[in-house]
Amino acid sequence: MDLQTCLKKLELVQVLNFATVDEEGAPQVRNISAIHYEPDALYFFTARGKEFCRQLLRDGRVQVSCYTRFKESIRLSGKAVPVPDDEQIKWRDKIFEEQPYLENVYPKDTKNIGIIFVIKGFTIEYFNLGVNPIFREVYECGATAKPKGFIVNEDCIGCETCVSVCPQRAIDMQDDRASIRQQNCLHCGNCFEQCPTGVITRR
Repeated sequence: MDLQTCLKKLELVQVLNFATVDEEGAPQVRNISAIHYEPDALYFFTARGKEFCRQLLRDGRVQVSCYTRFKESIRLSGKAVPVPDDEQIKWRDKIFEEQPYLENVYPKDTKNIGIIFVIKGFTIEYFNLGVNPIFREVYECGATAKPKGFIVNEDCIGCETCVSVCPQRAIDMQDDRASIRQQNCLHCGNCFEQCPTGVITRR
């Protein structure tokens, strides 16, 4: 798996969940399919009168997610900004060409109510529940991902409690110390809660 394959999977799913927050900090999620994909960017169309547009203009932070039929979860995190005025029509026409149904939604000149945003500088979290052990990876495209999950510090006593309670068997013993394979970790926290000495901490 790699970043470009994740982007291709997002494109194949077609309808993606876009999450923002409103002015009161409440989560807002909507389905968007008016998207054009570039190797390092996502361009998408929305109407200026929509709350979605207002939220993006006010803050810009957005998460885009999908779930494939192969039990894969893909989440893209970044900041959306309007494309420059002199590029709006170019990208709008590209999206309408690739998504012909949009002509039914915004026929003729009504498409002028739209605004094109772009997400550049993003991270992608890939999570495959369809394999055992599960597999996860983080990919960066002009942005740095915040570490997640758990680690075992150097005070581990080697009791192997964490090994026995990990649902994905993602913890190995190395030199009498537990080590979590991050690519197979569920981030469930069972090892964290069950460790008798408290040497497992959040990343």
